[in-house]
Amino acid sequence: MADACNNRLSCTTKKIESGDIGPDISGDPYSVSVLKVGYCSPQPDGSTRADGSISLLTGPKVILVDTGGPWDQDFLLSKLKEKGLSPTDVTIVIGTHGHSDHVGNLGMFPHATIVVGSDISEGDRYLPNRLTEGQPYPIDNNVSIVPTPGHTGRDVSVLVKGTSAGTVLVAGDLFECCNDEDSWRELSENPEVQEVSRQEALRTADVIIPGHGPLFRVYREPID
Repeated sequence: MADACNNRLSCTTKKIESGDIGPDISGDPYSVSVLKVGYCSPQPDGSTRADGSISLLTGPKVILVDTGGPWDQDFLLSKLKEKGLSPTDVTIVIGTHGHSDHVGNLGMFPHATIVVGSDISEGDRYLPNRLTEGQPYPIDNNVSIVPTPGHTGRDVSVLVKGTSAGTVLVAGDLFECCNDEDSWRELSENPEVQEVSRQEALRTADVIIPGHGPLFRVYREPID
């Protein structure tokens, strides 16, 4: 279900409500499903148990956003099968950034177009793009890869228009989770840049799928 949180928004107030949307969001032409909700849990010995959210876009293309860690392979195969899909049906695999809990299963999709950060490849053929210059990379009229740097220098997110919940942003670790104000800065390579990326996301997205927690809805109201 949609989570509740209190991320800061500089130019508008932002209200989050829970319980109105689940992990499967219908749409035309794309539907969005959260196959796995990511998590991040500090352990008593100082280690951290973590895995990234895995999301699936189904429509004119079948797009997987983040693949989880290599320990997720059987889980991912099972979730694709539940959707009537196999790895060969996935046409584009997008890793929001290069950390192992987000791109650990790229090898399952050798025939897909692979995106990791600002690298876009078809096999060993790398495609030109302007993501590092701050420009989006449109997949079609409804889905775009957008640069959202900060957590790492070349993080990207996936913007999906036309869903029943409005515009969905599959955000990777741009947002760790809904209530992440105390955690995301500690994990960021460049908190100042990431803050700019986060504010833009909160201005444009109606629903955000974070890297390590349930999706949440964004409400914006003008400040008096």
